[in-house]
Amino acid sequence: MTTKRTAVITGASAGIGEATARALAEAGFHVVLGARRLDRLEKLAAELSGTAHVLDVTDPGSVAAFVQQVPDCHVLVNNAGGARGLERVEDADEDHWRWMWEVNVLGTLRMTKALLPKLIASGDGHVVTVTSIAGHEVYDGGSGYTSAKHAQSALHRTLRSEHLGDPVRITEIVPGMVETDFSANRFDGDTERAAKVYQGLTPLTAEDVADVIAFAVTRPAHVNLDTIVMKPRAQLNGSRAHRE
Repeated sequence: MTTKRTAVITGASAGIGEATARALAEAGFHVVLGARRLDRLEKLAAELSGTAHVLDVTDPGSVAAFVQQVPDCHVLVNNAGGARGLERVEDADEDHWRWMWEVNVLGTLRMTKALLPKLIASGDGHVVTVTSIAGHEVYDGGSGYTSAKHAQSALHRTLRSEHLGDPVRITEIVPGMVETDFSANRFDGDTERAAKVYQGLTPLTAEDVADVIAFAVTRPAHVNLDTIVMKPRAQLNGSRAHRE
């Protein structure tokens, strides 16, 4: 009997993380799900015959406890992240900045550092990091998020160089506008304001992004998809889109 390959997904309780868990389970992986909302995780894990463990990537102790419960790892999907606020630099909220850097940058660092030995030991590991077009460009009011995503992207791309020759692939997924609870969280639960972000166009869905992640991790071991940028047809960049 062939043992399933294991995929660890952070931020798996909703949005892109949940959709990725479904896509990778469908692709034949045993999915190990991590997020703060354990009740939602356990329901999803039961549905997918996966495993759920509570995880807060901003807490080193939580990361250590989570990783201790993962004996083997073939794929790590660094999906946990988010934005808070949309203030100009002159009005920057340091607490917002601190949280964005903790979850997007240090969270990715902690999970990757902790699981790299197991990924390499698997003989065919794969680190997938979900960044954003905000990690490759800037826009007014987004300095806290764009700076964090630039740092996360740089961290991830550095791995490609540092582990050249090791049996581990490195893929950065760079989404544009994806309609999840991202904007509602950014605007502190203001769903009306969040809805306006996607008004007049058809944004990507979490399933669209998950489909691309599943494609990347199911390529032959010698194929590395370094960077995949994906946006709605109607979006050009972080600040320009065509709206009906």
